[in-house]
Amino acid sequence: MKNLLSHIHSPIDLRKLAKEDLPQVAQELREFIIDIVSTKEGHLGASLGVVELTIALHYVFDTPNDLLVWDVGHQAYGHKILTERREIFHTNRRKNGVSGFPKRDESVYDTFGVGHSSTAISAALGMAIASKLQNDFTKQHIAVVGDASIASGMAFEAMNHAGVTDTNILIILNDNAIGIDPSVGALKMYLTNVKKGTEKQDNIFEALNFDYSGPIDGHDIFAVVAELERLKTIKGPKFLHVITTKGKGLQKAEEDQVKYHAPGKFDKITGELTPKDTTHLPPKFQDVFGHTIVELANENEKIVGITPAMPTGSSLKFMMEAIPNRAFDVGIAEQHAVTLAAGMATQGLIPFCNVYSTFLQRAYDQVIHDVALQNLPVIFCLDRAGLVGQDGATHHGVFDLAYLRCIPNLIIFAPLHEVSLRNIMYTAQLGLEHPIAIRYPRGRGMLTDWKQPFEKIEIGKGRCIKEGTHIAILSIGHIGVAAIEAVKEFDLSKRIALYDMQFVKPLDETLLHKIFSKFDTIVTLENGVINGGFGTAIIEFASEFNYRTNIYVRGVPDEFIEHGTVEELHEQCGISKNVIKELLLSLLSN
Repeated sequence: MKNLLSHIHSPIDLRKLAKEDLPQVAQELREFIIDIVSTKEGHLGASLGVVELTIALHYVFDTPNDLLVWDVGHQAYGHKILTERREIFHTNRRKNGVSGFPKRDESVYDTFGVGHSSTAISAALGMAIASKLQNDFTKQHIAVVGDASIASGMAFEAMNHAGVTDTNILIILNDNAIGIDPSVGALKMYLTNVKKGTEKQDNIFEALNFDYSGPIDGHDIFAVVAELERLKTIKGPKFLHVITTKGKGLQKAEEDQVKYHAPGKFDKITGELTPKDTTHLPPKFQDVFGHTIVELANENEKIVGITPAMPTGSSLKFMMEAIPNRAFDVGIAEQHAVTLAAGMATQGLIPFCNVYSTFLQRAYDQVIHDVALQNLPVIFCLDRAGLVGQDGATHHGVFDLAYLRCIPNLIIFAPLHEVSLRNIMYTAQLGLEHPIAIRYPRGRGMLTDWKQPFEKIEIGKGRCIKEGTHIAILSIGHIGVAAIEAVKEFDLSKRIALYDMQFVKPLDETLLHKIFSKFDTIVTLENGVINGGFGTAIIEFASEFNYRTNIYVRGVPDEFIEHGTVEELHEQCGISKNVIKELLLSLLSN
């Protein structure tokens, strides 16, 4: 039997095949994805679950003339392989390689950039309205909505609009009952009942004026092709309900769908994960958060934990297991998570709202209006802050310092290491007069002996790590470790002072006056955007008090940073140990 996938360079080649050949293509596509991801790493389970659906979509529809939008984008590996990127797919998520998510400037087949969830229906509806206004009544517009993103408010906002249009839009619900973690909420229960045939209420999608069909088996490629061919002939908004299994085709991935969402390296035959010896490594910041909130909540019954669909990634799962009645996964609903926390705070609870930095952007209005304006002491714990690596531009948490710094009443803190994270969490739950945002990076910290007794942190106070005579480095957060290591590596370290400022807001002005009075040269360091960030705050302080100090700001430049390893991106942005060392040597030689 000849290999079919190796002859498919684009959907045009796929459409030349007989329908009877499609199951073989599906098998080969699964094997190809498993083979690449087993050694190169990346998202696995989601793309395995939609192999048949992906093939059927490109077989039935005239892509890229027909417009296909994926939601969420980590389902799209098969799509990329079938659309002229098979031979370079081994570069997936590597620097200068293929992006792990659909990306408009990468391919004409990627009609919309999709790194966050629940955007596809709005985007596809916008495309469908544009086609209608341009008198193009033949073009199809398809949104594939999966991994629990149908439950987000934005998806329902878009369906509410789409249902009263006569646009040619098809929404495909890839229903696998799991996002990154198992789906939650009443909508999941509703869809479960629909699948069982026990749902007696009116169909919610028909009630929204969609032509509903399904549920159908998403792994029966002939059934999927037949239904898509039928739907091509139907005008107006349509909704197809497809049942799939996340991780389909790799037994281990089917059995542990959470772990195999993005499993790292594994054996492509058995599915067994490649063992990692983490015995003597420092902990991940997310786990320090997760264990610490349980420790604090056991002593303080007012503490509650909230996460929007990230209990495993954020490690709130530890509290959900230990104190389940006080830990809440609200699904992919960042706006709701923030205002829910605000409501709890009005009644005297102490909410820790744990959100990835890049996803808090989706609840910016709620942070301002529902929390800060009312001065409610919500504790935001922002995981994955800074450059996160191979997930790329959609997932870097580099904007938070800048977009939060301008909000009145909000305290902003970034821990240098794990003990600082524990201590600020302890301090916050003792009672604050304002809301606080605590931002910490993805990955491991620096301390193996991190579980120290709690100490209260004075709000708005920085600290001197090392005295020096000529240059002061002012850092915020864990990126300060790069400065510490850079100074250790050359003999002029007595001339370099190191300060961990801890708070971006309020700034420690007493300490800053001492620094500016002593040093003619100051370097600021942050793992976030320069524009409006920590360095900008230091420059504003210098301007206000008329200091004439030379200030060198180091952070993420004014551009979207693409994917690569964290180390590569730190080097690119000039915030790595090596680049800092070169800067200091240059400044000292002048």
